[in-house]
Amino acid sequence: MDILKPAAFTTQPACVLLDFDDTLYEYAPANAAGMDAACALARQVLNIQPRDFLDCFADARAEVKRRLGRIASSHSRLLYFQRTIERAGFRTQPLIVLNLEQAYWRAFLDVARLFPEVVDFLDDLRINGTQTVIVTDLTAQIQFRKIIHFGIDRYIDWIVTSEESGVDKPDPTNFELALAKLGGVEGPVWMIGEQPRSDIRGAREAVGAIGIQKRHAGVVVESDGAGVPDAVFDDYGSLRRFLRGLKPVG
Repeated sequence: MDILKPAAFTTQPACVLLDFDDTLYEYAPANAAGMDAACALARQVLNIQPRDFLDCFADARAEVKRRLGRIASSHSRLLYFQRTIERAGFRTQPLIVLNLEQAYWRAFLDVARLFPEVVDFLDDLRINGTQTVIVTDLTAQIQFRKIIHFGIDRYIDWIVTSEESGVDKPDPTNFELALAKLGGVEGPVWMIGEQPRSDIRGAREAVGAIGIQKRHAGVVVESDGAGVPDAVFDDYGSLRRFLRGLKPVG
């Protein structure tokens, strides 16, 4: 674990805000499995070849995001798949679109795995009496499904989705709503995430959070600017050891 700003860590946190996707589990393998399942189904029911399906999907995703902006539904696989088959030359077919979405998420969840020692870290926080809030983009239903699938609902005190806040991170509403649910916080606020702008900078500017970045393949750790984290870790075991070495808050 790399501590970039030691002065930020005088005590354990009073609360911990947590990004979800690609912070508590690795997103890429799960997404790949989901897309493989959707491609296979599209080929079976519409005779769309996988390469054509993926090309239409990429265009559809960009179109939906461009039209909707930074809101929860801009991440909707249902909308992506609807527009994908439309761009492939078909009329809207609700049953097929729903089946594509279900196939994607079923395969996604079959493959998705928490990073090692995530549950242990969350349990450490619970034992310490440190409240936790997941602060995540996307719609509430699928994020709730993921949380229950991983079995971490018993360790998380509060959840804020961008569907609830009305706008994606780094908008301050997400982080302000998280602290409002806590009823106020006396002591350090940690934000753990993998995105320099959405997580680290967003939480720091909104609520003065100490930014701790999860580093793994594909993650960019900024060396200057507002997205520079206060600490970086590669595995939750090192984060657990660091937490234990800090004085209790209060």
